[in-house]
This record gives sequence, C-alpha cells and structure tokens, in this order.
Amino acid sequence: MKPLTEQEIRAAFVNCSKGEATRLYVPRDLSDQPWEELDYLGWRDPRAPQRAYLVAGDQALVLRTPSAGAERMRRSMCSMCTVSPLAGVSLMVAPRAGAAGKRGDSVGSYFCNDFGCSLYLRGKRDPGPGGRLPETISLEDKVERLATNLTAFLGRVAA
Repeated sequence: MKPLTEQEIRAAFVNCSKGEATRLYVPRDLSDQPWEELDYLGWRDPRAPQRAYLVAGDQALVLRTPSAGAERMRRSMCSMCTVSPLAGVSLMVAPRAGAAGKRGDSVGSYFCNDFGCSLYLRGKRDPGPGGRLPETISLEDKVERLATNLTAFLGRVAA
C-alpha cells in the first residue's frame, strides 16, 4: 500500500459526508505505519469505541463495531485473512454509500479487532495460540485472498 496523508484519507471516504470526513479521527502516526506491508489501514476511534475506519486504495469507510465486550462472547474467524487472533474478531458494519446508506442500508463483515490482517499473513504479528489454521497456500495466494475479500466488501459498500 502506498503511504497516505491525512488529507488523502479524509478525501477517500465513500460512506459519509465530506463534513463528517473532516471531523473524524485519523491516527497521528501515519508516518510510522508499515505501509509496504499493509494491504489496508484500519483503526478504531479512541473517542468513540464503537467507531472504526478502514482505508484501502482510493476508498475509505466508516465502520460500526459492537459494544465493548460483545466481541468476546464468541470466537470468530476474520473474513479477510481467515485468522482468529487473541485480539479477537468483530463484525464491522458499514453504512452503504449514497442513497442506500441514507435509508439505513448497511453491510458487514468480520475483521480482526486490531485490523492486523496484513501483518498476520506476513508473519509480522503473532495471532497467538490457535489463531492461525495451518494452510498450504503460498504467501502470495494468502495476500491475493485478502485483496479479493477486501475488494468484495468495498464493492458491496460502494454499490
């Protein structure tokens, strides 16, 4: 993933207004991100724990997450990277873009709570005991699967 600036991130949101995009929380440590190893950038809003954000390519999404503790009630597998890390996996729900989102339509998918999919796949972050099922496919295939799953989710939000 190419490094992004705060302005580029704010301009990329497809499922909120421009005003909302200017007010939402963007991490201050963008220059410290391992951009070359990321397929997407995701983060939670420290001021609003049930809000999260995701940027992939030229699209960014506002996401809603379950209330604190709700994700601990059930063990799930991430829909993007097929890992189940100790940090947990949560259903992340995105309002659809455009008129559908204004009507309240949304789509959801399971993501690692820490949005570490790219790092788990590349072995840069340990998901913990039992967090990763043994796979025989190559790293390239794992990264391609992540890209395919992410593109499908982004497409469902933008459609």
